[in-house]
Amino acid sequence: MAKEDGKANKVGKNGKLGGVVKSDKDKNGKDKPSRGKGDKRIDWTLNLAEDRIESIESSTTVSERLARAAKSSELLSAVWSLPPAQRLMFHPGTQVTDVEGDSTPGFDGGKEDAERFISISSSEIARYQRLMYANGVKGSPRRLLIVLQGMDASGKGGIVRHVFSQGDPMGIHYHGFGKPGAEELDHDFLWRVKRELPKQGWIAVFDRSHYEDVVMPHVYGTYPEDVWRARYDQINEFERELAVSGCAILKIFLVVSQDEQKKHFLGRLDDPTKYWKFDISDLEARNRWDDYMDAWQEVFEKTSTAAAPWYLVPADNRWYSRAVVSELLRTTLKNMNMTWPPLEPEVDPDEVRRRLA
Repeated sequence: MAKEDGKANKVGKNGKLGGVVKSDKDKNGKDKPSRGKGDKRIDWTLNLAEDRIESIESSTTVSERLARAAKSSELLSAVWSLPPAQRLMFHPGTQVTDVEGDSTPGFDGGKEDAERFISISSSEIARYQRLMYANGVKGSPRRLLIVLQGMDASGKGGIVRHVFSQGDPMGIHYHGFGKPGAEELDHDFLWRVKRELPKQGWIAVFDRSHYEDVVMPHVYGTYPEDVWRARYDQINEFERELAVSGCAILKIFLVVSQDEQKKHFLGRLDDPTKYWKFDISDLEARNRWDDYMDAWQEVFEKTSTAAAPWYLVPADNRWYSRAVVSELLRTTLKNMNMTWPPLEPEVDPDEVRRRLA
């Protein structure tokens, strides 16, 4: 149940939530749109979160702004019956083949609720992104790496477009990893990955990653087994060092069903504007589905660590997977507990104002 000022809020009459009047107006005094179908608990909670967000800019101190932003983020998290970070994290005994692509664990609403959640959450992601970027400019080592993996047509590209819809391009680095080129093959497999890591204060999003350098030889036998198996320890050490240096790591595997993948493949063939998305090699990977699942299962078992855990996210419903990633991203940034950098010691604001008068 959502809480406000430390007290449990219960849905009551006259649009009240725990004694706090639910606003039906936006910040301009206009009526908020009717929600129609959806989960009323989620609706009320999102309204309350919006009201709290609208109050942030009226705060008179930095600490008050940060406190209100944190409270709004907590209210957004309250729409989940169980936090994705807890429900979807890989644990020993978890089997990727047991994850149902069309399930929506922890979220009791529907598509409309999820899309509204993503829109509000994105605004807060943008706030925390700017905060991290500002700290990076001042020398903070804080930064974030997001690894997106999944079978073809699992929705990796859509995640980036929707979750970062309100983000600032200055501070976000996106890179898609394909088949290694000649120059990359002249170096160890992590060389090309290290070149794309986030700078201080930045977020880097990897569409595929160094994990392809384990999964592909596992499935196709392109390297001797002792070579690609040794990469598990190399990856764990690489990610451990990243985390120690101040880089948070989110590793997300989008679990799409074969039926859903088939639907998207056929959709690409029916739409000339999506022809470019289809490659005949996609069918070969689909034919080796079980081999891929076995390879990924081993990846999760070998490389899901306390510093860099894996999250297995059902992805048949794009609105659900996007909402999950939005929640994981926002809470990760919030939990960095950053504050806005102060003026440099040599800057006297009164003197600056006098010179600008």
